[in-house]
Amino acid sequence: MPAMQVHDAAEIARRLSNLRLEHRQLDQAISRLGQLADCDELQLTRLKKRKLALKDTIARLESLQIPDLDA
Repeated sequence: MPAMQVHDAAEIARRLSNLRLEHRQLDQAISRLGQLADCDELQLTRLKKRKLALKDTIARLESLQIPDLDA
């Protein structure tokens, strides 16, 4: 399900929770991998790209939670 098609507040909150958890796990994996002397740079780059994509998705979903204000 594409993130921008999710409009139910409970579904957005659930998805955000899952994405934040995955983001934290990736952060930990990147940290561990980066400490290895013979770390796989390609794998490290892929993990960092995935983490950045998650951050973007989280930001989009968070923006859906902000109510539209009539100015």
